[in-house]
Amino acid sequence: MLRMDQAHVIRHKHFVEGVGVRRIAREMGLSRNTVRRYLAGEGEPARKESRPRASPVRDEAARRIEALLDEWSGRTTRKQRITASRVHRQLVEDGYAVGITTVREYLAERRRRDEEVYIPLEWWPGGCVQVDFFEVTVDVAGVRQKAWKFLMRLMYSGRDFAWLYERCNRIAFLDGHVRGFEHFAGVTDRGIYDRLSAAVRRSVGLAPELTERFRALACHYVFEPSFARPGEGHDKGGVEGRGKGVRLQHLTPIPRGASLEEISSKILAELDAAMGSRKDREGRTVAERFEQERPKLRPLPSRPFEGRIAEPVVLNRQAMVRVEGADYSLPERWHGLMAMAHIGVADIRFECRGETEVVPKVARGRRLVQYRHYRRELGRKPQAVRQVAPALVAQLGEPYGKLWENLVGRYGEPEAARVLSRLIGITETGDEEALKQALQGILKGIGGAATKAPGKLVEVPVSLRSFTVDSGSLAAFDALLREASGE
Repeated sequence: MLRMDQAHVIRHKHFVEGVGVRRIAREMGLSRNTVRRYLAGEGEPARKESRPRASPVRDEAARRIEALLDEWSGRTTRKQRITASRVHRQLVEDGYAVGITTVREYLAERRRRDEEVYIPLEWWPGGCVQVDFFEVTVDVAGVRQKAWKFLMRLMYSGRDFAWLYERCNRIAFLDGHVRGFEHFAGVTDRGIYDRLSAAVRRSVGLAPELTERFRALACHYVFEPSFARPGEGHDKGGVEGRGKGVRLQHLTPIPRGASLEEISSKILAELDAAMGSRKDREGRTVAERFEQERPKLRPLPSRPFEGRIAEPVVLNRQAMVRVEGADYSLPERWHGLMAMAHIGVADIRFECRGETEVVPKVARGRRLVQYRHYRRELGRKPQAVRQVAPALVAQLGEPYGKLWENLVGRYGEPEAARVLSRLIGITETGDEEALKQALQGILKGIGGAATKAPGKLVEVPVSLRSFTVDSGSLAAFDALLREASGE
């Protein structure tokens, strides 16, 4: 094939130097027809591909390879996959005279032919977000643990929202949406997801059946849920790629904090700070694109969606229930009844017969007993008080810790438990804060009726206002208890 520089020489010799066609052909070793073609300005002649030669052995081997692949299709895993060397060995055993290079070339071409071709997509302001979870590692209060990063990405502007959760479950999925939409101060037309169990109850074609709570979330914020094809995570490649980037840029080295919320807030602040420096191919920053997208976002509803999961529970004889593998105490008057548990990320709201009790969540396998739930029973069971005294006085706070210490030191645990049991019984119907003030006065030995300054009374229960204690003693506490109970 003639090079373009040779074509230039030919034209220069003829049109500039005045050399004839015959001489040019002789000097350059070309045919006169070729020289005339270049002088006519036809350019470099096109290369003519010759028809491929017949390869009956290769064609026969190709048919056998296809038969082998079809036969072995159900007998492979990701780690036990079909290789060119294995196929070649089988062909040799079957009597085919073919080289391994031929097998490799055939399989490579077959893979290229079957590869999916990705379509370049277009995004418009307010069009959609992509959502996914990513596993990360964090140090919480000095303990290294696994956590799950919820990532929501606005596909037009590229603005990100990230938050960390202990578990990748329905509650975190719902809570992440509420926080994300609040952070963006708006909602997109669509959301694109994997077919997570938190979102999809049953996968049927392109329109899977949604879980009840996710359907309620989509209706509340009025957006359309869309889903990637099963096993095709690259259908939402924007959030997939960005999830890895956030992990490397903002969670490396491993972040530390007193809680997941503290770490999440720090990561989110870093993401927002980076909006002014991250640019697209056209040189626009994320902040600039978000200013274009902000007016296109749908306004938030007047109230946020409650990202909780409601489950019915039944209290046992101990007035306790088990939720997500952890045990919780509830008011003793609810024992044996059914309550509704509204499970959130950080706490659980229990409702029973018009009453509400909110308790913080604890880790799976642990239990949370709040002894204020058992004041009536503790008020008549001194031995139970003695058994749980350390945890009880810690929950009650001061002055009960000092009171217990003094009573045990002077009179022993049995008497101390009797007095504390009676006092707890008083708090069931009386003013707990007023009783604390009265106890502080007794412990100081100055009395609980009033201070010595005229006109400044300590607010105590009516039955205790005429009671005065000169010094802290067991008899004084007995008198206090008699006065409070009206004996």
